[in-house]
Amino acid sequence: MRLHPLTSLAAAGSTAAITTAAASLPLSLAVMGAAVVLSARGGTARRLLPAAAAVLLPLGLSLLVMHGLFFPEGRTVLAQWGVARVTAEGLVFALERTAQLGAVVLALLAFSFSVSVPDLVAVLSSRGVHGRFAFVLASTLTLLPAITSRVERIRQAQESRGLVVRRGLHRAAAFRLQAVPLVLSLIEDAGTRTAALEARGFSNPGPRTSYRDVPDPILQRVLRAVLLGAAAAAVAARLLLTPAGS
Repeated sequence: MRLHPLTSLAAAGSTAAITTAAASLPLSLAVMGAAVVLSARGGTARRLLPAAAAVLLPLGLSLLVMHGLFFPEGRTVLAQWGVARVTAEGLVFALERTAQLGAVVLALLAFSFSVSVPDLVAVLSSRGVHGRFAFVLASTLTLLPAITSRVERIRQAQESRGLVVRRGLHRAAAFRLQAVPLVLSLIEDAGTRTAALEARGFSNPGPRTSYRDVPDPILQRVLRAVLLGAAAAAVAARLLLTPAGS
């Protein structure tokens, strides 16, 4: 059974909210593993993993430096250089936060790589969302997959013209050569999409219809309500159980 776009969105959003509220390392690792397995079954793992690494590596390193070296509650000192102290508690805290962030990023990326943008726009428009806003929201959710695909095409085109990417400075130079056409193509694509939206009357007021009929079974509507309720309950429990001032 194919998931409705709003069901996929509710699943990704509730998973991110519950994982953040729980702040549990085993749960975060389980969510990360599930996201990778689902993306592999859907055929999007080859695009999802590099995108997730591009987001998580710099954030994970910053968390490691921040909490691993300057964790005020750390007691078990593993190494020290002046005011900087590597503590076991800081490393554990950094690992937990990185896994928590990784679960959220992978869950949202798994959704953005698998959702059908036309179906999502049609569903949002049928729910009363303005057509232009619905298109912007759907495009934002799928921006990273689109950029990843565009970079891959640029790389293949440059390699076909003899650009060989090697390690070290050659890789940095290749990134610069790929970044320029990427930015220019995105700007050109934005202008093309704007003209297409105007031609289709996205800015016109009044009711609108869509030729796309996205089935929404009652079972999935119940599932969305359960997911959103579970996310709200997890956030409420986190707020109630967290001591004041912590």
